[in-house]
Amino acid sequence: MAFGRKRLIVLLSAVTAIIVIGLVTLVARVPFSSDTLRKRIIATLSDRLDAEVELGSVTLRALPSLHAELQHLVVRHKGRRDVPPLISVRTVLVDANLLGLWRKHVSHVDLEGLEIKIPPSDHRDDAEDHEDRTKATSGAHEPDETDPVRQVVIDEVVADEATLTIVPRTEGKNPKVWYMHELHVRSVSAHTTMPFRTYLTNAVPPGQIDTSGTFGPWRREDPGRTPLVGDFTFADADLSVFKGISGILSARGSYAGSLNHINVSGETETPDFMVNISGHTVPLSTKYRALVDGTNGDTTLDEIDAKFLQTSLVAKGGVYDVKGVHGRLVTLDVDITSGRLEDVMRLAVKSSRPPMTGALRLKTKLDLPPGDVEVVDKLKLDGAFVIQSGQFTDPNVQKQINELSHRASARDLNAARQKVASDFSGSFRLNNGMLSLRRLTFDVPGAVIELNGQYSLRHETIDFAGSLYMEAKVSEVTSGWKSLLLKAVDPLFRKKGKTVIPLKIQGTRGSPKFGLDKGRVF
Repeated sequence: MAFGRKRLIVLLSAVTAIIVIGLVTLVARVPFSSDTLRKRIIATLSDRLDAEVELGSVTLRALPSLHAELQHLVVRHKGRRDVPPLISVRTVLVDANLLGLWRKHVSHVDLEGLEIKIPPSDHRDDAEDHEDRTKATSGAHEPDETDPVRQVVIDEVVADEATLTIVPRTEGKNPKVWYMHELHVRSVSAHTTMPFRTYLTNAVPPGQIDTSGTFGPWRREDPGRTPLVGDFTFADADLSVFKGISGILSARGSYAGSLNHINVSGETETPDFMVNISGHTVPLSTKYRALVDGTNGDTTLDEIDAKFLQTSLVAKGGVYDVKGVHGRLVTLDVDITSGRLEDVMRLAVKSSRPPMTGALRLKTKLDLPPGDVEVVDKLKLDGAFVIQSGQFTDPNVQKQINELSHRASARDLNAARQKVASDFSGSFRLNNGMLSLRRLTFDVPGAVIELNGQYSLRHETIDFAGSLYMEAKVSEVTSGWKSLLLKAVDPLFRKKGKTVIPLKIQGTRGSPKFGLDKGRVF
């Protein structure tokens, strides 16, 4: 997004400056023909841009003020007929007055039907890149301040309804296209800082970007090092283009650096963010710092601070191109140090009330591969979590937990039951919509349950196996004749001063079935 609009501004300003100097140097040379002017512009552009240039008709009116009109300007990479033209302009209109020309100022340039197509980078090795940077900063390549191109100033350049296309490196991938509805650049020159303002439509996610700032001076020998500073707003971005989530995002922020390496910082607000599998919306806000590589669009996320409901998280990672696949890979390290379980469950489960509440700590590696499938089916997680003071919102489930704690503690079975909190911990892995839990520990006063198993996010089915550890003997969890009968099997389940009962949990999240794993009793 950032790479597109800035590269467009720099290229069009360089081209218009060169066109104008060709006109200016010829105005004083009379008589001249349109064909002479046309050939001179082609020669000047070819030399200055080191490119192949095509130009249609040229008309010029010198009095009472200069007005030039160029038709069908095309600039191609030298020797590269395998890629589209770098620049195509249907009509170039130049207006200037004689006093301004004397001062080397041009009043106005209008580029109608501007199209810029950026080919994929050639990915030269580090040694070549270092050599280029050395040459660009050496005395042998210092800009010539007497160069007439560097002396011309264009007061205003307008290129409304322009398009910028980033040609994909991999054949068959869709190009990235930006539509510049408004683009105004002032004080365009090769040796000054140039203010600009542009308004464009972003393709993915679709939304409107309004940005202004300055760029320059133009680094002819190494354009990627041209300085750049600005602010932006991004409105009405529709997240539903990403399968599995939805919401309308707005953002604001600033950027600075050079075309090759743009430091971006900003804030986003999505008041109705939703993971579609749950059907619940939450207000999501983020603050972020990122580095954008203008040569390929890859983004390194230095830090993201996000908040929804009462939960905050910090993430670091990046967004990278994947060869041969449409879209980009998102990879993050996520850390929740002070969150709420009910907030996370609101994003993940369908029920109107979260099944459980409690304090949450979580660390995970997150990978979101490209591909035209819903987020829940392609999201990959690998991490660990701790839930403290958890309680179930279903009264019947919580009642069973209270009963389990009471009986497992070998208390008087006739005494009143107390409401207890549960602690959970474990590691997890999510792949293809299946959540695998390893070493899941469920702890209540008097009992500990350790489980391993799987949970299907889409079908909400459960399949766990593990053991229940409790202080009480089997015969102590009941009374009367049942207690007497169970005394005979107490030694069977008693190990190292604890009762260990193998169990399994199957069924669905809404209707789990607990049972003794008889195959492991003996």
